[in-house]
Amino acid sequence: MSPASLVGASQGALAARLRGGARLEPALLDGWVYRGISLGLPRWLERVTWTKFAKAFTREPGGARRGWNIRCEQDALDRPWRARRGGGPDGAEVTFGPFVVVDGPRGVVLDYGVPGASLALRTLRDPLVAIGDSGGEAGGPVVLGRSLVVVGGRTLGTPSYFVLERDRPV
Repeated sequence: MSPASLVGASQGALAARLRGGARLEPALLDGWVYRGISLGLPRWLERVTWTKFAKAFTREPGGARRGWNIRCEQDALDRPWRARRGGGPDGAEVTFGPFVVVDGPRGVVLDYGVPGASLALRTLRDPLVAIGDSGGEAGGPVVLGRSLVVVGGRTLGTPSYFVLERDRPV
């Protein structure tokens, strides 16, 4: 399945794909960077945020899984994903939004309520499901996620969905 085929899908279609997705095993994420496409946001909001991004996933020696987001250059979806680089002497990738990977009802939830996350992101929880196989060189599942906000013990949906495809080792 091509992740780009979900671009322009309606909120209802994305919600149905999320409900119909398969359990995602957390180990499939370990040690990989997944390229992502933001879905479901109004066009004006995409223009001030991003469409292309990446998520990196690692597993700590003690077994804890964690990750972070990588800002990417905002060019056409048929162009390679290129990490935005900082202006410092090392030109490191621009990263943000650290998270931990926890077990959820469907297998994986990205929990942004961790030290180092901005106050704005700490309320985010992203459940993930597998919706297909990307095939290709890197293989791995195609993953669909949705950003939820937890406020006062209540979980609220946002219009933000995203699709991830395995790209390269961390």
